[in-house]
Amino acid sequence: MSDVLAVFAASWGVVMGISPLLQMRRIMVRRSSADVSLSYLSVLIVGFALWTAYGLSMHNLALVIPNSVAFVVGLATIAVAIRFRDPS
Repeated sequence: MSDVLAVFAASWGVVMGISPLLQMRRIMVRRSSADVSLSYLSVLIVGFALWTAYGLSMHNLALVIPNSVAFVVGLATIAVAIRFRDPS
């Protein structure tokens, strides 16, 4: 039973990990990231990196996969937000 729960949790974790793509899409459509908190995204990135490292140390793919996806998507979101940040 715990293996089934791990698969569902990891699968939903991947969905959560790619959810910043919605924010990226909004930034690109509006051509502005003025209302996006880079600090918030940075805190999340550190958390994803820590959870990925923990999952690797435990050899737990249910932690590694979703947090790795979230880390990469989070970095991409930050890059897009910086790209569309008003320089003033």
